[in-house]
Amino acid sequence: MTKEKKLVVYGMGETAEIVADYFQRDSNYEVVAFTVDSAYRSADTVNGLPVVNFEEVTALYPPAEYEMFVAASFSKLNRIRAAMYQKAKDAGYRCASYVNSNAFKWHNVEIGENVFVFEENVLQYKVKIGNNVILWSGNHIGHQTQIGDHCFISSHVVISGFCNIGSSCFLGVNSSFNDGITMGKDSITGNSTVVVKNLEEGGIYVGNPAKKIKSSYEAFDVTP
Repeated sequence: MTKEKKLVVYGMGETAEIVADYFQRDSNYEVVAFTVDSAYRSADTVNGLPVVNFEEVTALYPPAEYEMFVAASFSKLNRIRAAMYQKAKDAGYRCASYVNSNAFKWHNVEIGENVFVFEENVLQYKVKIGNNVILWSGNHIGHQTQIGDHCFISSHVVISGFCNIGSSCFLGVNSSFNDGITMGKDSITGNSTVVVKNLEEGGIYVGNPAKKIKSSYEAFDVTP
């Protein structure tokens, strides 16, 4: 595949290494470097590529010539990834998105910036994905469902049609959602949770049917 664009990956942990490998092997982006806030920089290279301080990245890899991908997991209820994304945007970068060549994406699906879609995801008719969203492998996103910014959808999650997933949510492995469900922002479903009615904002839900067990704000020490 011809490498038409150049990419800097923001992060240097496991997620960053995975993201860089996928972009390098399955996209038209050439990954040229990693960047990280200087306080968290623990090495000069990752997999043979340079690691530069974020405070210096615009001078070395100017936004007019390079794009960026923010590679972080769901720590602090996605707050860390959201803050990094905002820093990248404030620095002037366009944030690249990636859809694996073995995913299914219908022609009228809308995807924002800094979205990463792993293999075997199904994105059906008129699905809308916000900014800074990670869909790990093997999920089904039903027709006309909308997923808000900064969400993390783990693996083998089934979201039926006409659902609305609020911003900064985390959906655990094998979660499933009936048609037309609204999930309030900052909410979490545990593994194998079955959602049959709307979920309020800021809750952690488990079981079949889903029941709230605690506040996500308290559990993750974050403010609404």
